[in-house]
Amino acid sequence: MAAGDDITRTDLFLVDELLTPEERDIRDRVRRFVDAEVLPVINDYWERAEFPYPLVPGLGGLRIAGGALRGDGCPGMSPVAEGLVAAELARADGGLRVFCVGHGLAMMAVGLLGSAEQRSRWLPKLAAMETIGAFAMTEPAHGSDVSSLETRARRDGAAYVLDGAKRWIGNGTFADVVVVWARDDDGEVGGFVVETPAEGYSATAMRGKTACRVAVHAEISLTGVRVPAENRLTEATSWRAITPLMLKARQDVCWEALGHAVAAYEVAAAHAVNRRQFGHPLADFQLVQAKLARMLADLTSMRLMCWRLTRLEEEGRATLAQASAAKLHTAAAARQIVLDARDILGGDGLLIDRHVARHHADIEALYTYEGTQDIQKLILGRSITGRSAFTR
Repeated sequence: MAAGDDITRTDLFLVDELLTPEERDIRDRVRRFVDAEVLPVINDYWERAEFPYPLVPGLGGLRIAGGALRGDGCPGMSPVAEGLVAAELARADGGLRVFCVGHGLAMMAVGLLGSAEQRSRWLPKLAAMETIGAFAMTEPAHGSDVSSLETRARRDGAAYVLDGAKRWIGNGTFADVVVVWARDDDGEVGGFVVETPAEGYSATAMRGKTACRVAVHAEISLTGVRVPAENRLTEATSWRAITPLMLKARQDVCWEALGHAVAAYEVAAAHAVNRRQFGHPLADFQLVQAKLARMLADLTSMRLMCWRLTRLEEEGRATLAQASAAKLHTAAAARQIVLDARDILGGDGLLIDRHVARHHADIEALYTYEGTQDIQKLILGRSITGRSAFTR
């Protein structure tokens, strides 16, 4: 960059020029909300480990819930715009983004796997955030091997009876619509919409988290929960049917990683210019410049990978291997960028009012969810070799 350029600029390869005017407008609308409404208050919520309920109406007013889904009140934005929204929300706070992920995945399940009647029944209020959704997949004994889930859905006349347990379920304590994944009498995995409150459904907030502290993750117990048969998502009849949801979630988490990294880099770059030590700004020192250069190079590769993966999705050509490669790279790069930002800030990097400390903690959650780094390596390795190493 030339000396007069904004030091916090992160779009080195001008990816912004590849966006449509509508995509820029959506991104900028969310960015304005984040800067005006979220960043001034989020540190206090994070320190108290409290969900910022007052922000929900404003989020609903942005009309971003449902992302690329079209019809039934959903915004029908492009996949790239959806990714840009994910990045801007993560730039604000990882826990707030987790709230939107749980809500969005519930909508995506209904939108992609539900019947026309099911979509019209649930999506309009979910899109307006008048009701809140949750996506209940992970179990206490099944995280990375979630395909082995044990929750059962037994048919009983005109209903299914759900028994089992779920863990790490975002919004699980207060969601109105919870998409629970369970095995039916034939052993096939299906999605069952539980409308809360429901007899036999119990959700307890998980405490003691060191990451995504404003998000409410729940441990859920399902004991004889009766769900009308018409609440089973019509197209959710096998594990294969869920693959598009997994691809979408993995793609979005790459954009989230970019958002965390941008937030940390911007603070660190500005600090390097303004903070003086030994009579000079930190930016004068070679070691600091070396860190910033590496951070910006990694940011650039992350942004390009996110953009290209999402355009491939738009064309219907994205694969799980591509998404795994992107998650593998973006999660690792974001983790290092946030760590370097914390280092550049020195002691100030430990103070939440500088924001980097939150991202430093929250990036650890992102590094794990939607598939750990080792799982991504095995998925990519299977694509390379044609051989599965998951059970070796």
